Amino acid sequence: MTISSLPLSYCTNVHPGRNLAEVEEGLDRFTLPIQANYGSELAAGLWLAAPVIRELEQTPDRLSRFADGLQRRGLSCYTLNAFPYGDFHSARVKENVYLPDWVQPERLEYTLGCARCLAAFLPEGIDGSISTVPLGFKPFQHPVGFADQCADQLIKLAQGLNQLRDQTGRIIRLAIEPEPFCEIETTDETIRFFERLRSRAADAGALTEVQSFIGMCYDVCHQAVEFEDVAASIRSLVAADIRINKLHLSCAIEVSRPGSNSETLAALSRYVEPRYLHQTFARSAAGQILRYVDLDQQLTSAPFPDFRDAPMWRVHFHVPVDAEQLGPLGTTRRDLKIALGVIPELDYAPHLEVETYTWEVLPGGGTPNLIDGFTRELLATRSLLERFQEKCGVPRA
Repeated sequence: MTISSLPLSYCTNVHPGRNLAEVEEGLDRFTLPIQANYGSELAAGLWLAAPVIRELEQTPDRLSRFADGLQRRGLSCYTLNAFPYGDFHSARVKENVYLPDWVQPERLEYTLGCARCLAAFLPEGIDGSISTVPLGFKPFQHPVGFADQCADQLIKLAQGLNQLRDQTGRIIRLAIEPEPFCEIETTDETIRFFERLRSRAADAGALTEVQSFIGMCYDVCHQAVEFEDVAASIRSLVAADIRINKLHLSCAIEVSRPGSNSETLAALSRYVEPRYLHQTFARSAAGQILRYVDLDQQLTSAPFPDFRDAPMWRVHFHVPVDAEQLGPLGTTRRDLKIALGVIPELDYAPHLEVETYTWEVLPGGGTPNLIDGFTRELLATRSLLERFQEKCGVPRA
């Protein structure tokens, strides 16, 4: 039994990072004060958008200076978020975050660039991970054979990561992140795609590379929104020999009996916002899962009868992971605790990262509260982890 003893990571996609200057400003303005409040070593789970990767790779000197800057700030980095390719802080991100998808060569090139950069500042003796989009967005129109084309691109990536290991000695693994309304969203879909990927990899003579370098990012919020049994989900992935390279510590909004509580729906309406996609699911009394692509005023003011009558809704809105309640709204924090209770059953330790990127769009949130809010999240998460580490006999960091 094991759980990661690496410094807890938090994802910097919460900060603007359209260029290298913005990335470094975010580290100085937010990450360093958060680390000071946290009171112990903190890892930066960097989001480096495609323009930033291009800046870093313009010259070897630029990449080495950035790596030196991380060390100078006392920050480590062992994982990157390569899910958002471009501007994750524009006025409207929504479904654009899934572009380019894994058929498009830009996605492969960008991810390999992320791997090369991570290899340059990965701590000695530590393996790296990179999370990525789950192939594409289901409502988009895709070409015939889309999943096979994605698999072929991922095989090329695995071969590239194998070459990078030979060149640098650094092991960096991809973590495909299932998400609601994407081509891979449920545990069953994840398992089926990995079966397809491995079959094509075997035909291409690249099964060893795929097995070694391609796994998944388990975002607890995402699977909770799908109303999955998180413990059973993780154990199914283990049984299918799908490596969980990264665990996103995240919570979703939970709404109990919305149809009989106007106060609850009024509170939920405050979470309707124009930047990010907030896929909303309901579970009927009969156990049927109902789906709505994005939380909007229509759903919160006059929900369709089947949604209105469902005893529970869950909304893909990353909310602070220390919160059990948000006024009259609940959260899926208990699913996070369940996930952390199951992860020690693995014979390896996935990277652990807090990913609450929505601080600037939370009702009553915004930049002034971000440092204090992240500090509370991280301290609460550290407290949870210490309990599980003690059970596993892992020394405290």
